Amino acid sequence: MSKEPLRSETNCLNCNHVVEQRFCPNCGQENAVIRKTFYHLFVHFFKDFTHYDSTLWRTVRYLFFKPSALTTAYVSGKRFSFFPPVRLYLFLSFITFLLISLFPEDSTDGSRKPDKNKREQVSIPTLDSLHIDEKSIDGLTKVGLISEENNDTIKKILQDPKEINPKEITDFGYKNTKELDSIQKHGSEKVKVSSTEYWFLKKWLAVKEENTNEEIIEKFSKSFAYNLPKVLFLYMPVFAFILWLFHDKKKWYYYFHGVFTLHFFSFLLLSILLLFFIDKLFVLFAFLPILSWPHLGIKTIGYLWMAYYFFPAHRIFYGDTYLVSTFKSSMIFVINLIIISGLLVLYALYTYINLH
Repeated sequence: MSKEPLRSETNCLNCNHVVEQRFCPNCGQENAVIRKTFYHLFVHFFKDFTHYDSTLWRTVRYLFFKPSALTTAYVSGKRFSFFPPVRLYLFLSFITFLLISLFPEDSTDGSRKPDKNKREQVSIPTLDSLHIDEKSIDGLTKVGLISEENNDTIKKILQDPKEINPKEITDFGYKNTKELDSIQKHGSEKVKVSSTEYWFLKKWLAVKEENTNEEIIEKFSKSFAYNLPKVLFLYMPVFAFILWLFHDKKKWYYYFHGVFTLHFFSFLLLSILLLFFIDKLFVLFAFLPILSWPHLGIKTIGYLWMAYYFFPAHRIFYGDTYLVSTFKSSMIFVINLIIISGLLVLYALYTYINLH
């Protein structure tokens, strides 16, 4: 029972219905004085997920150890006993990227990180200062500034730039954005790239100029992990649609596939979170090399369970025979694997070129 004092007014603030006692008979909202602290809001947020007789923990147990049992129970009408699918996914998504973002990146030796200022102050000696007879590409090769492999390539470029195939030029073929801009402005038509390629290459090179390799890896990992739940959320309707294509349209509505998808992706998030904590736990005992094998074994079992989970979940929920379910599951798994792989590659490129 709430201890908050009642309002003197008898109109419900939510639906404007007349409230004769503590709770509105129309919508159920308490007609109490609103006097909440920030602490109350924070605690109330987590109580919303846990106060239904440990509904959350029962849901998590079913989700992780009983493939499709949660989905079957929910669509059969047992909805009060378990967490709603959308709410479950949003909660796990929030907890996953929140906890991952709170943990610092592992860094065993900060001295390994190169100094950007030192990198920028590196000076290239002139040919005269090297005191060599050949003031040419061959001279640079002799002192080790240019490898033998690149010697002929550079000579070919200097002798006949028209022979350069622009398709053979990758982003690694440019030292920096200034060189790219110079080639794009003064080079021949064969050397120039399209506006789309130019935009992408310039973004790529700009990131490499402003960050060391270690910084790129660190920033990329954080950004990728932070936004991965959003990518998964946007992909769920596609996953549900592929399920819809492989099953009886009269028996299985898109809604059922949507519930199955929400639970499956919630399982993936939960697995990612558990594996993350396992990694952090073993980091604390990194001084014991003997634990490296148990660590590897637990992670391997976790990843195998993530890959295998879909197959029994699909068979039990849709009720197909082993043979039919194996065929459908394999086709759905492969199709989604191809699509999600392409999507993750595009997302990885997007994440990289937006690093700061």
